[in-house]
Amino acid sequence: MVPTIKLNDGVEIPQLGFGVFQIEPGQTSDKVKAALNTGYRHIDTAQMYGNEEGVGRAIAESGIPRDELFVTTKLNNDGHSHDDAIKKLDESLDRLGLDHVDLYLIHWPQPKQDRYVETWQGFEDAKKAGRTRSIGVSNFNPEHLARLAVETSTVPSVNQIEVHPHLIQAALRDYNSRHGIATEAWSPIGQGKGLLEEQTLATIAQRLGRSPAQVVLRWHIQHGNIVFPKSNTLSRVQENFQIFDFELTGDDVAAIDRMNADRRIGADPNDAG
Repeated sequence: MVPTIKLNDGVEIPQLGFGVFQIEPGQTSDKVKAALNTGYRHIDTAQMYGNEEGVGRAIAESGIPRDELFVTTKLNNDGHSHDDAIKKLDESLDRLGLDHVDLYLIHWPQPKQDRYVETWQGFEDAKKAGRTRSIGVSNFNPEHLARLAVETSTVPSVNQIEVHPHLIQAALRDYNSRHGIATEAWSPIGQGKGLLEEQTLATIAQRLGRSPAQVVLRWHIQHGNIVFPKSNTLSRVQENFQIFDFELTGDDVAAIDRMNADRRIGADPNDAG
């Protein structure tokens, strides 16, 4: 029931996934199993999260065929070089118990370090070697993407960025779209920092008989974003999955767009790292 989006390299990614950011390593396996049992088939992790082993354990114990799953991991900030990008992916594969991931991302561009171009060239080689089906980036601004376009030969398949109604990133999402790069949204429901208490969302949710979180996730889906909300609560994991049997009106989407305050939860990509 989860639609897929075809990336610029032909790989198809489920538009809804389950994120494991800030899930304790010892709890990760159980949380991912619950998500898989609910119906999720797209799991988003990262070297930085320290819980790849738990993700791998859940996948192994689920009995779900590998080709029915979409697994993403991301390069840690201490791995910015051609060779380290490949080496650290191999270490991730060992922790995950997989022979490849479906998507490998540069987690942060770290422009002050200025090594993301050579790192991307390592990503290109990792894809050629079959260690990952697709390669992409995370938290890249247009100027970072433009350098990759000039100095390398592969357009990222996705750009995973912070997007939610308090930070809609319209210009960056438009840039991604114009260059054939899919937008993934991290912190899609605002990490519980006041977003879901907004009256605009409450009004729409009440009319539709849905929760504010479901309304926000549906807003992402209708904007074409790929989302992977995280929750430690089973009922919310299940609730977040139930967003494909209703639609927002154009007025609803516009009202949520107007909530934008250019308010970040995470770091500015030009400063991070």
